[in-house]
Amino acid sequence: MNNRKTFLKTGLITGVGLALVGGLLAASGVFAADHVEAPGTQADDAADITDFYAWHKDDKLVLVVDFAGLKEAGSGGTYDGGVLYSFHIDVDADQVADTEIHARFGDNGEGLFGIQVLGLPGADADPFEGEVEMVHDAGGGAMVFAGPRDDPFFFDLDGYLATIDTEALAFDPDNDTFAGTNVTSIVLEMDLTAAVGDATQFQVWATTGRLP
Repeated sequence: MNNRKTFLKTGLITGVGLALVGGLLAASGVFAADHVEAPGTQADDAADITDFYAWHKDDKLVLVVDFAGLKEAGSGGTYDGGVLYSFHIDVDADQVADTEIHARFGDNGEGLFGIQVLGLPGADADPFEGEVEMVHDAGGGAMVFAGPRDDPFFFDLDGYLATIDTEALAFDPDNDTFAGTNVTSIVLEMDLTAAVGDATQFQVWATTGRLP
């Protein structure tokens, strides 16, 4: 059993700045969600983070970034080689990442896509490379997956908009606006000590950015 606390921030680098959402992981997990963006961001769905999840249990830390939301169920993943997905870990509360993990997609020109992950704590190879839509054992307690998944975020958007419009609570706990839609996920599991050392508190956040 451990008593580490994880603070969460998420954001999207747009070339202008970084938007942050704060939270506290008090027990086993925490997430931040942002499914409705400005039109310019929605147009670049490969770089549009919908959710960021982080949790640790025993000796493992898991980081998940979801993006390119509101796709039809059964649709393929979004693999844009021009976007850099970054996971940041700060262990000394100075708001500066002490560990950075970067992921990007690429293809072989024949329709086969892969993911490359740099700086994955504990992994046998740096960078790690593997095909998308497969669960990979990267060694040293690290695991990697990238591919389409059913959107896990549950929210009644219609009820939210009605509540804003009428100023009366109108949420329906049985209505999930995002049911039956897909996101693309990058899931990284790693050894907790390899990621944060002996830190008892740490912050994690995710960003995306367009490569030049």
